[in-house]
Amino acid sequence: MPRAGLTTAVVTDQAARLADEVGLGNLTLAAVAQQLGVRLPSLYKHVEGTSGLHREIAIRAKRELANVMRRAAVGRARHDALAAIADAYRDWAKQHPGQYAATVRAADPGDHADEQAGVEAAQVVFDVLQGYGLTGTDAIDATRALRAALHGFVTLEAERGFGLPADIDRSFHRLVDNLIAAIEQWAPSHDQGTAR
Repeated sequence: MPRAGLTTAVVTDQAARLADEVGLGNLTLAAVAQQLGVRLPSLYKHVEGTSGLHREIAIRAKRELANVMRRAAVGRARHDALAAIADAYRDWAKQHPGQYAATVRAADPGDHADEQAGVEAAQVVFDVLQGYGLTGTDAIDATRALRAALHGFVTLEAERGFGLPADIDRSFHRLVDNLIAAIEQWAPSHDQGTAR
């Protein structure tokens, strides 16, 4: 008989917290079961193995990150909005390293819940980019550039990859300011087809 109150959401929440502590790659169903005080087979009523658990964490994390970025952008436009989004992205990734790792991979084709969660996060940036006149594939290109730069920075920072003596916060803000300057000068593509 399943434990009263044990749901997919409860399992996912506990697993997400544990992933932040031990790392997504080190997360096991056995550890989640132990944390919840249940036997391992009880989890299979709520998640489809480790891959299913990772999927649930990814959906949860993408939605949470989207909400964090959306709140940061409220009442702001253009430079101020993108800078606030970048700060919120970095802060959330630092506070939730295991969950952040789950946000990196795109959804499997046909996984509508995971796809929608990813779209929610991208839409926050798309909405700000409209203020620069960037839409369609131009907005996708700019969003990918922004995400790649932010991901690279937060990943290096998490792995203690910055050993030089200059202030890391200063470097991050200069990176963001220069990315935004590039977006302000983003040349619209005349080819809305497949990018190289």
